[in-house]
Formats: sequence, structure tokens, C-alpha cells
Amino acid sequence: MNWNRRKFLQGLTAASLTPLFLSNTRKPARTGFPVSCSSYDWITFYKRAGKTWWENPEACAADFVTSGLKAIEPNIGSASEAKQMIEVLRSHDILMPSVYVNSLLHVNDEAKKSIDHILAIVEEIKPYGTRILVTNPTPISWGGKDLKSDAQLIHQAKNLDKLGGLLKDEGIALAYHTHDTEMMAGAREFHHMMQNTEPEHVAFCFDVHWIYRGSHNSSLAVFDVLKLYGSRVVELHIRQSNNGIWSETFGDGDIDYRRFASLLKENKIFPHIVIEQCVEDQTPGTLTGAEAHKIDLANIMNTFQDIL
Repeated sequence: MNWNRRKFLQGLTAASLTPLFLSNTRKPARTGFPVSCSSYDWITFYKRAGKTWWENPEACAADFVTSGLKAIEPNIGSASEAKQMIEVLRSHDILMPSVYVNSLLHVNDEAKKSIDHILAIVEEIKPYGTRILVTNPTPISWGGKDLKSDAQLIHQAKNLDKLGGLLKDEGIALAYHTHDTEMMAGAREFHHMMQNTEPEHVAFCFDVHWIYRGSHNSSLAVFDVLKLYGSRVVELHIRQSNNGIWSETFGDGDIDYRRFASLLKENKIFPHIVIEQCVEDQTPGTLTGAEAHKIDLANIMNTFQDIL
């Protein structure tokens, strides 16, 4: 499909948005969004090349479109940042069906500030066609092993559900995201968020490889999570690895994505797909970001063709 911003916005009718707000009686429907890509991918590729992503927004956006991608999921830090980014994306006809925004929800005094901050961002992104907001509630320390207390998790779940309800009123689906920290201690944080929020308020952004890595490189965990929470999935973050190391491009590897895609089709789950094929220190370095993502896009379109 030849995507452009005008056609995309025209297609965002009330009926097309309904499937984003999940319930136990959700009717299967495709999001209608093109395959997208996280800005984090490009941060890692640019860093490897000794450059800084978005230091020159116009040049970065031009590089992005050479990959063939039509949509991006940026990490948005403020309403003003969102406004400036949208100006650049619009000039290059890049869509923004979803955004990633950090939140701090486990401390009640800070949670209100975080929710207000997100609502201010929503005022800027909603007119551009954004319909999914992904958040990974901030851990005690990024990359650390400190865990939230039971009381903090109770606060976080209540605030996450509250945020989801407010975003639903704005026509935006809140998609809960995890890294590896939430999978520690029996995945207590992950499961508490999923078990103690309302499906119509809080959907699930299934970051497949972080579930895999957070479960000590377990494909078994990936398919169990799909079985448990597949009905709440509105978005996928897709990354592959080989022998535990992030691959330079998406393809066959540690996670059986062909089986994963088949199960999505079988269970009539049609999420928004976001490429997050990042590079890390031991990843082979043979391609530019644009070259790698051109391959990613083709391989993902092939693997997930039955649910797009």
C-alpha cells in the first residue's frame, strides 16, 4: 500500500480506532497502520558510526526515508519536542502512528506530574494521527537490580490504569511496555501491571526480544506471554538475535518469528508492528542504518504478511 499522511489521517475514523481499546470481547481487526520503526534503532546505528541521531533533523529524516519506511515511533520527551519533530516529519511525509514516552508512576506525588506531562504531549501528537502511546514505567534505576516494593507496584498499577483511561478519552491507546527489569523476581512487576489494570484502559506493547532476554534468553517465555496476554497486544516491537546477540538485520535467529506470526494469525491478533532492530557492541557492523532497515522492512513484511 502506498502510504502518505493525507490517506492515513482520512482512514482514522472512529470505527477504525475501536479495536485499539481492548476488552475480552474484542473483534479482530487490523490497525490500518504501516510497518513502523523505533527511533532507538537509529540512535544505535548512528552512535556506531560516530554520529548523533536527530542532531540534524532534516538530514536524519531524509536518511530514514531512503530505507523505504513510511512511519516512525519516536521517543518523545516533551510537548515542545513533539511539535518540532512533527514539523520535520510532515515535510518528509513520515507518519507517526505511535510514540514512546517515559513515565514515573510508582510514586504518587510524581505520578500526577508524569500524567500531566503525557497529556500535554498528547495535545501535540493527536492531530498528527498518533493513536498509540507506549510507556515503560521508570524502574528504580535503569539497568539496575533494585526492585519496586509491593506498595509501589500497587500505586503504579492504579496510576497506569488512570493514565490509560484518560488517554482512551482522547482516542489514544496506552500500550504497556517492558524491558528486562520487569521480568525479575518471577516477573512480579510485569504480571501485576497486566493483572491489575483494565484491558480497555491498558493494552500491551509486546517487545518480543526484551521478554526473551529478560527471561534468560527463553523462547518458551515468549510464547507463554503471547498465550497469556495476546488478547491485549496492540503493538509489537520486533528484534532478532543470534546466540543472544542482537542481529544487524531481522531474519532467522534465536526467536522463531515464523511460528510467532502464525500464532498471531491463528488467534486473530493484528497489532501495529514496529521494527526495533538495534545494534549492540558485539553486533556485526557491515551496514548503515538505512541499508539495514531496508532489509528489515522486506523481511518483516514477508514474515508477518498474513497479519498486515
